[in-house]
Amino acid sequence: MRLYDIAKPVLFSLPAETANRSVHGLLELVDGTPVADAMAARYTVDDDRLNVAAFGQSFDNPVGVAAGFDKNATVPTALASLGFGFAEVGGVTAEPQTGNARPRMFRLREDEAIINRMGLNNDGADVVGERLRGTNAPFPLGVNIAKSEHVGTADAPADYRYTYERVADGGDFFVVNVSCPNSQGFEELQNREAMEAILTELQDAGAAPLLVKLSPDLPEPAVEDTLDLVTELGLDGVVATNTSTERPASLRSPNAVEQGGLSGKPIENTATEMVRFVAERVDVPVVGVGGVSTPEGAYRKIRAGASLVQLYTGLVYRGPSIAREINEGLLELLAEDGFDSVEDAVGADL
Repeated sequence: MRLYDIAKPVLFSLPAETANRSVHGLLELVDGTPVADAMAARYTVDDDRLNVAAFGQSFDNPVGVAAGFDKNATVPTALASLGFGFAEVGGVTAEPQTGNARPRMFRLREDEAIINRMGLNNDGADVVGERLRGTNAPFPLGVNIAKSEHVGTADAPADYRYTYERVADGGDFFVVNVSCPNSQGFEELQNREAMEAILTELQDAGAAPLLVKLSPDLPEPAVEDTLDLVTELGLDGVVATNTSTERPASLRSPNAVEQGGLSGKPIENTATEMVRFVAERVDVPVVGVGGVSTPEGAYRKIRAGASLVQLYTGLVYRGPSIAREINEGLLELLAEDGFDSVEDAVGADL
């Protein structure tokens, strides 16, 4: 029996956000200690077939931690010790934000899902930027940049720029979050004019590599508008997708009635289809997010066009060995299909 199988009932007896904070506390406690070295020895899969090059960065493996888990960049090196190939911290806003009222995170155990309406709670760009500058993460580190809640659409470009300039020195790539479903004012950003203003402002500030994160709930014409901008502005990549406000009929948990963004297994197929939709229309790397928790699920996203995959909810339900399990499983799946590397499998189903 895995240690997490013993710890999971204890963690799941706590409110979801409390459990999340407890896990963060443990990771902070072991970071930089011999325990972290032992974790790295246990969870890291060292195999060149897993290597990926994307938007000017080199990744030892394609499995990363999605934005939302490490909002304040407190545990990126500890996440590296869990065998992940990269992490995306944030979302970070210009000013500190406390987020929405609690409770604001809910497990859907029967569905292996989470609903959150956290509301972009974070320490703010000045604090997170200073923390990032003091971080020596051994893998590529992305920073998710979001709009401050009190800022209107007209002032959004300057708001994003302020945040970028504070975190620029500590990030290896930057993800523009215009699709958060849990904070006010983001719907107005998901039109071509507003998005172009934000992206060009960030490019003027020197933001690179620059990626944009899509909502799974956007209609196809809106997605195509965004992808046109990706091409026209020469962005470096696309993250597909954010959490969803849709509620599939298959949900069984009583918590399905809660408001917020749904993540986990119920949105896996939708996210994979979004990866495919994006990869067929742009010639930049795609990061696949949504329901990743198994080697097979990660492999489907890779074959659909994802160069990299990210997870968060899968870590909650499967535990700290998830990156190792996915990477080991990917090696088996690559061998079965005759691929020499992950990169060879990217887009195989297109």
